[in-house]
Amino acid sequence: MANQAPTLPLLTPYKLGKFDLSHRVVLAPLTRQRSYGNVPQPHAILYYSQRTSKGGLLISEATGVSDTAQGYPDTPGIWTKEQVEAWKPIVNAVHAKGGIFICQIWHVGRVSNSGYQPNGQAPVSSTDKPLTPQIRANGIDVAQFTPPRRLRTDEIPHIVNDFRLAARNAMEAGFDGVEIHGAHGYLIDQFLKDQVNDRRDQYGGSLENRCRVALDIVEAIVNEIGADKVGIRLSPFANYMESGDSNPKELGLYLANALNKYGILYCHMVEPRMKTVGEKFECPHSLVPMRKAFNGTFIAAGGFDREDGNNAVAEGRADLIAFGRWFLANPDLPKRFELNAPLNKYNRDTFYISDPVLGYTDYPFLDSNA
Repeated sequence: MANQAPTLPLLTPYKLGKFDLSHRVVLAPLTRQRSYGNVPQPHAILYYSQRTSKGGLLISEATGVSDTAQGYPDTPGIWTKEQVEAWKPIVNAVHAKGGIFICQIWHVGRVSNSGYQPNGQAPVSSTDKPLTPQIRANGIDVAQFTPPRRLRTDEIPHIVNDFRLAARNAMEAGFDGVEIHGAHGYLIDQFLKDQVNDRRDQYGGSLENRCRVALDIVEAIVNEIGADKVGIRLSPFANYMESGDSNPKELGLYLANALNKYGILYCHMVEPRMKTVGEKFECPHSLVPMRKAFNGTFIAAGGFDREDGNNAVAEGRADLIAFGRWFLANPDLPKRFELNAPLNKYNRDTFYISDPVLGYTDYPFLDSNA
């Protein structure tokens, strides 16, 4: 036994509320755009079960809370009976392999256009400031955004309620909990960030007001399904989709402290080095102050590899590490980390295509490389 290698920090067990995790390598929420007509498809059963290990935590791709929540082709929803039923076999497959499965629920807000909206109406947001056209992730297509309609004060409780119902539906579908998507410039982030939010009602202006929608949604979902099943993802430092903040550290700390009141399962934050979703750069900022302020489990994401993830856990900078691109390309990522095996390279060109196999379920396992 003396010559046995010490266990990697990433591969040590962890108690996440009532869930016993066998390791700390989490599947990050990844939009894959293969849910035709916003309905999860049978090919997702294989995709998620491939990435499941006994005692492993998976977070689903972002899933729309209502018919106004969508802004990309073929992203799944969870607001209709049909969608809930379509999620059930996917969730069952993850559970059959001993995984814990969290549903990430989102609303894109102004990151949309009228083509994705009911009756061709304008997308809704905290603001009526339009988003400039963006090159899509494939580097070729240009996404065009319809100028948003500013939500009236009396409409905001309806949005909160959409999140609450989506959380209830996620439990009906069999998920172990939900992650509220409060990151990356989508609707909640459009309220949080002062570079977007220009409101003059109780949802704009002060830090407390800008955080009100996020915390109202947390409270509504906690009351609906229980705090032990609720997480939230935040990216205070990111300026993705033109949603930067003038004081991201203060914003992140305020939220970390405010969330303690609800006793939620976890807080999932994106590293400051990820200014956009795909680019990593050197940066002096750190999530450590938020990690210290938040009382529950802390998940960090954004640009991690095996070494960096191990160090973050060993140094107490996070409890769990979410891996996106590497987990996408390596369905057996925890196993590869354990063996320090080489990793499959990911192919960015197939991240968002609608093919049900290519770049989705065809990345090889270690044993199939032998």
